[in-house]
Amino acid sequence: MVRLISSEWMKTKRTMVRWINFFLPLLISGCIIGYVALRGMSSDFQMTTFQTFFEIWTIFVIPIGVGILAGYVVHQEELASSFNGFLSLRLPRYKLYLVKFFPLSIIIMISTFLATIVFYIGITLIFPELSNIWLFFLIAAILVIIGTLPIIAIHLWVSFAWGTGVSIGIGICGLLMAGLIGRTSLGNSIWQFIPWTVPVRLVKNLSPYLLFSANMTTPPPLVSSGWAVKQFLIGITSVGVCLFIVLLCGMIWFSKWEGRKYYE
Repeated sequence: MVRLISSEWMKTKRTMVRWINFFLPLLISGCIIGYVALRGMSSDFQMTTFQTFFEIWTIFVIPIGVGILAGYVVHQEELASSFNGFLSLRLPRYKLYLVKFFPLSIIIMISTFLATIVFYIGITLIFPELSNIWLFFLIAAILVIIGTLPIIAIHLWVSFAWGTGVSIGIGICGLLMAGLIGRTSLGNSIWQFIPWTVPVRLVKNLSPYLLFSANMTTPPPLVSSGWAVKQFLIGITSVGVCLFIVLLCGMIWFSKWEGRKYYE
């Protein structure tokens, strides 16, 4: 499996995938650093800076980025031999499917960590007082990656079934859902059922812990009430259930798939 994943990475040489993987995180992080620097200090500066970065990444970058990347890696196989070469490989179909899923997951992981590291280093050079919350940035990046796994599985299935255009279209819809339902109170009762809102909410659950201060005698209300822990457990459960269902159903469907209908 490792060799297969390595071969998939080699296919991305001289393609836009590597540009998206390495250049886009640098560009987006730089833009957010500039925005925060121009906005300056404010009340709850640590929490607002933390939320600003991860909300932009999970609402705008993840839905569209996953839609484009999943569509592109599948489209490569379509261009090569109308899927015939890919489907004729002497491997179990579930392995062929996972060979596309795992590299996409690794690409998203690298991009997320790279963007987080660049933003953290850049913003602490301007505002050194933020250097003490590095652990929150690390945990948040891990949660974003975990929360994105079901989205990758959905877009991979959609890309095989209907193509790049539909995958990007669903990514745009995911962006709207992440912004309206994931970020605002509109989705307080339904966010766990919508995969595109889960990464936003998982990171949002960390924010109350940034309200701690040295002179506090009791924890912030959202922490002491158990709200943050409860929301975190709901989010992780949602990720696990959704990933299992979508990935399993996708592999079962792919085991019987013989390419797009217009090639038959």
